[in-house]
Amino acid sequence: MPLTLTVPNCLTFLRILAVPFFAIAVWYGRMPEACLIFALAGLTDLLDGFIARRFNQKSDLGAVLDPAADKLLMTTAFILLAFPRSHYVVQIPAWVSILAISRDVVISLVALNSYAHFDPAKFQPSILGKLTTGVQLVAISVALLLNALPHQAWIHAFVPWFFYLVAVMVLASGFQYFFRATHTRPEAP
Repeated sequence: MPLTLTVPNCLTFLRILAVPFFAIAVWYGRMPEACLIFALAGLTDLLDGFIARRFNQKSDLGAVLDPAADKLLMTTAFILLAFPRSHYVVQIPAWVSILAISRDVVISLVALNSYAHFDPAKFQPSILGKLTTGVQLVAISVALLLNALPHQAWIHAFVPWFFYLVAVMVLASGFQYFFRATHTRPEAP
């Protein structure tokens, strides 16, 4: 099968190439730069989806590469923002990062295991899955912004509750994906 380099696929490749620069910025406490890279990566995600749909540039490569690029960026953010660093004002709790990453790993393993009798309907993002991804993106963005902005104690009082929401959403959507993957639909009469 030939490699299809469409504009959306090029934008996705740019997002993948941004990950090491994002990681370097976070690691060295360059939070304004990390925020900018994260925001630009998010913009490429919006653009590649819009262009693929609007100009009929959907491809098999894009269908695999786009979610992989998203997970690579989010996993990198979850790991680095949970790692103890002296320059963090807000740190994502390690247990929240572990839950989020574990959910994605389990979903990927179940998808790979059932590849021979793959039912795409079982692995389509659900509304709960999309909401979970949205909450995760907001949590990462909040952590990045609060680390980039001057310390405001009153804002930080709400942050732990937000991470609990992330954990609940991750668990709920993980169970939903697992249930959908392991239960076959009844055949139509």
